[in-house]
Amino acid sequence: MKTYWITGARGFIGRHLSRRLASDGYRVAGLGHGAWPAAEASEWGLSYWLNGDVSAGNLDQMQADLGRPDGVYHFAGGSSVGAALANPHEDFKRTVGSTADLLEWIRQHCPNAPLIAVSSAAVYGAGHDGLIPEDVRLTPYSPYGTHKLMMEELCRSYAVNFGMSIVLPRLFSVYGPELKKQLLWDTCNKLATQGEAKLGGSGLELRDWTHVSDVVTALAGLYVFADTTAPTLNIATGRPAPVCEVVAALARAWSSATPPRIEFSGQSRAGDPYSLCADVARLGALGMSCGTSVSDGVAEYVQWFRTHKGRT
Repeated sequence: MKTYWITGARGFIGRHLSRRLASDGYRVAGLGHGAWPAAEASEWGLSYWLNGDVSAGNLDQMQADLGRPDGVYHFAGGSSVGAALANPHEDFKRTVGSTADLLEWIRQHCPNAPLIAVSSAAVYGAGHDGLIPEDVRLTPYSPYGTHKLMMEELCRSYAVNFGMSIVLPRLFSVYGPELKKQLLWDTCNKLATQGEAKLGGSGLELRDWTHVSDVVTALAGLYVFADTTAPTLNIATGRPAPVCEVVAALARAWSSATPPRIEFSGQSRAGDPYSLCADVARLGALGMSCGTSVSDGVAEYVQWFRTHKGRT
């Protein structure tokens, strides 16, 4: 049985990927922050969890306990634009520092194991009017995006100089059950406590809303495309949707008879580009697609929120 390691496995996408890989018949081991009871980790497909940083010592411990990995998925790092703006040095350490430590460990101990280093659409920055292809000029708009780009460059350097097989998926606006931050989470919490919601921005901002189930399906098969060129790949739907459309779908799912009132302040958040939507031609050429509709995905999210928050 092949064993895959996932850094940041306790996070939103990491735990969904863990469950998917386990269902595909792989042994999954995770490394990241937080105490995670074995029974709960097992529910998400993990047979092993180590609470700690991505460091040589912890990676050595995993190898001693499990043997060498057959592949590594790297999610560990900064997770939001806001947190990176508030503490850029910490975000740098989490994203760039953890990647440097992981790359060096893999180079020394298992250089033939493919690395799927998960990046972000934030590397593209602002000023894009249409769908963004992978080979466009990269102009990050925030420390978060800058650090993700630095992470990508580190990976390319190790791939080219040491013959390591790496692939760099860039994720867009991923959502789904277990996401406990960002637009959908914040809006649902406001509706649950106040009966209405006032949100930042204009509502016209364009994003590529991609359901987590589609993302992990793509990621689960991506290791076969890792090579010494460290290719990049947009994982998204290729169908832009304005924030107001997503919020309207949420309101209908919340109450189809009388959708709650949701307004926008018109004040944009620092570090947020107006449009961030993917050209998915490269993904399609690999035989992959992300097809969950916004209406279906948001309705599922509302149902999950109510179940887990205990509110009606």
